[in-house]
Amino acid sequence: MSPEVKAFFDEATNTVSYVVREPDGRSCAIIDSVLDYDQAAGRTDTKSADDIIQWIKDHDLQVSWILESHVHADHLSAAPYLQDHLGGKIGIGANITVVQDTFGKVFNEGTAFQRDGSQFDGLFEDGDSLHIGQMRADVLHTPGHTPACLTYVIGDAAFVGDTLFMPDFGTARCDFPGGSAEDLYQSIQKILTLPDETRIFVGHDYKAPGRDEFAWETTVGEQKALNVHIGAGRPLADFVEMRTNRDAKLGMPRLILPSLQTNMRAGHFPEPDDNGTRYFKVPINTL
Repeated sequence: MSPEVKAFFDEATNTVSYVVREPDGRSCAIIDSVLDYDQAAGRTDTKSADDIIQWIKDHDLQVSWILESHVHADHLSAAPYLQDHLGGKIGIGANITVVQDTFGKVFNEGTAFQRDGSQFDGLFEDGDSLHIGQMRADVLHTPGHTPACLTYVIGDAAFVGDTLFMPDFGTARCDFPGGSAEDLYQSIQKILTLPDETRIFVGHDYKAPGRDEFAWETTVGEQKALNVHIGAGRPLADFVEMRTNRDAKLGMPRLILPSLQTNMRAGHFPEPDDNGTRYFKVPINTL
């Protein structure tokens, strides 16, 4: 089965969101949506999500799932907004509970914040499957960037989130709490056991040096041969050393604080204060 894939690129966060539709039906899933956020003003906007809604309505599709590959640290999820307008269930990896526990402590959320993943409609383990109409999606647990990262394999297409980037850009960072370069290496090896012709759809693109256009689709075969961090059979020890040294030089993502507080709640904002206003916390000297 070869699903139709429509990509929506958000240049403000370099994020690629996807609508995946069954080839001979009307069902679809949305993967890694974006809620626009102006950090300086503390204001949200729904243009990116509205573009997805309009495309789905124009093609008379029905949303089965709104899927997250992980708890994103660089953009806010639009999952609740999309669910309100299109229906569907919100899903993420079962290890969201690990992420919620970690960042519940970072943001001092207290006991009111549930750490059991109950904000989501579906929690997936490695080897689980779900259906998008007549189309089956298989779940691979691919931790390393975060403990809850998943890859969704739908027919001949694999949606890898932040685990892999385009071959000329490499792989994801592993220095967030709960990240692991060793785990990432093993997760990538799992992805690379898929057939060489499997289409790989990445979660971000930053235009590697020498490339003029954004890109987000490659293949397992291309990743095996050409990925600048992991290709040509690079051994584990070399990868871990490279990834650790590289991560030590990276700054925090611009929207990490509002993103984590939103996305660990399935795209919902923190509860309002007694004045009716919702606030993001900024922990000082913590991350």
